[in-house]
Amino acid sequence: MLPIRGLVIALTLFVTGCAPIYRNHGYIPPEEDLALIQIGQTSQFELESMIGRPGSQGLLEGSGWFYVGSRWRHYGAMPPREIEREVVAIHFAPDGTVSNVERFGFEQGRIVVLSRRVTQTNVTSTSAIRQVLGNIGNFDPTGALGGD
Repeated sequence: MLPIRGLVIALTLFVTGCAPIYRNHGYIPPEEDLALIQIGQTSQFELESMIGRPGSQGLLEGSGWFYVGSRWRHYGAMPPREIEREVVAIHFAPDGTVSNVERFGFEQGRIVVLSRRVTQTNVTSTSAIRQVLGNIGNFDPTGALGGD
């Protein structure tokens, strides 16, 4: 009786250890909250109280806010793998009002625009978005924890 119980426990631990675990990192404002933003009218101050401050900002003060969210898959003893990344970029006009709200994704190695609400047609910081999305899968969690 005891060996069977031990075998069942070991088998259960083995099976659950090989089940994928998904973890979300970062923050992307929900689509309903983004829909409340009025291009050319919502100020940076109002935006902060509506959806919160982002984890990343543009290099120039007031140039843009970037919300980055990613989904990681942990599977058994394999290293974690980033399977999805999304960026919401909000740009501001010189008067401090929102000028652009854009949502980017990453599919098959290419940046994809998921949605765009803009007052101007030229995107000024596509290179910043490329940098954020271009590092997909290049993160080594052992390096972040101080491992070798």
